[in-house]
Amino acid sequence: MSFNTFGQLFRFTTWGESHGPALGVVVDGVPPLIPLSEEEIQVWLDRRKPGQSRFTTQRREPDRVEILSGVFEGLTTGTPISLMIRNEDQRSKDYAEIKDKFRPGHADFTYWTKYGIRDYRGGGRSSARETAARVAAGAVARKVLGAGVTVRGALVQIGPHAIDRGRWDWDAVEDNPFWCPDRVTAQSWEGYLDGVRKSGSSAGAVIEIVADGVPAGLGAPIYGKLDSDIASAFMSINAVKGVEIGAGFAAAALSGEENADEMRMEGGQPHFTSNQAGGILGGIATGQPVVARFAVKPTSSILAPRRTVTTGGEEAEIVTKGRHDPCVGIRAVPVGEAMMACVLADHLLRHRAQVGFQNPGVRQDG
Repeated sequence: MSFNTFGQLFRFTTWGESHGPALGVVVDGVPPLIPLSEEEIQVWLDRRKPGQSRFTTQRREPDRVEILSGVFEGLTTGTPISLMIRNEDQRSKDYAEIKDKFRPGHADFTYWTKYGIRDYRGGGRSSARETAARVAAGAVARKVLGAGVTVRGALVQIGPHAIDRGRWDWDAVEDNPFWCPDRVTAQSWEGYLDGVRKSGSSAGAVIEIVADGVPAGLGAPIYGKLDSDIASAFMSINAVKGVEIGAGFAAAALSGEENADEMRMEGGQPHFTSNQAGGILGGIATGQPVVARFAVKPTSSILAPRRTVTTGGEEAEIVTKGRHDPCVGIRAVPVGEAMMACVLADHLLRHRAQVGFQNPGVRQDG
């Protein structure tokens, strides 16, 4: 199986399966002499790990990260950074009854069709468990970006229930189990998801990722666009079925006057009066916040009986038991943050390699 690597200069390769002994990531292209510790990576993994509320899978994984290479005396060496996370609470027996059946909505059929073999224990490589390795890579990417760039995510819709953007409060995101920036909506989601969970069903979600402090100039025209790489990063996340940048699909309903982000001068610098473009024009960052959203489908592992077929070509019925997220979009928030950070770190290094400016977006004369 190829295509387990993402990025160009800041590159990471994930490895491991949901029910294997461990999973991990090798991060390459990290400049030397950047302070990095396991504790600095762990803080981000703790945000993603399962079992933190009744609204996520009850699989209990500490997700403790181990740095195996690329760091010496607390500093990156410029060589590949290998990170490992051991699996400690896998229950492969939960899948014994369905090992010959394709789960509707999962990658079981496509993996089996392509490779002639599949890991039926939680989906193997197609499991969302793989995203723990991405979050570890994202922690390294944040160190490359530095303190000037902040990447934050929030859940803005569960099922048909969206937040009220007039009540958006970043401080609220850390105060509820949904990463919701609207405290009122977060309370209503509890009752809604309790009903979904008790019925054995699932719900989809929309996640918004905002990156502040992104230097103007990151990205490249045509085939190296910052927004196209963000879209690719988000679409690679398990269960993601749609991505939009800035106003996104809503831009189709705007007039030209409403959609164009006007510019004025403030303090001797160009200033945009709105951000329908999501901080990117022509594939290149404008210096405004980079705003992107992605839609996550409902978890396919549900208790309701579904019709399917077997590996032997027989029609059958399937019920997926085990421990699953009633809304996998909840734990996708830290994953989206990580992928945004990885894309920005990659483009920061690519910008420096091509243009050579010490400070992206600032011309160095003389």
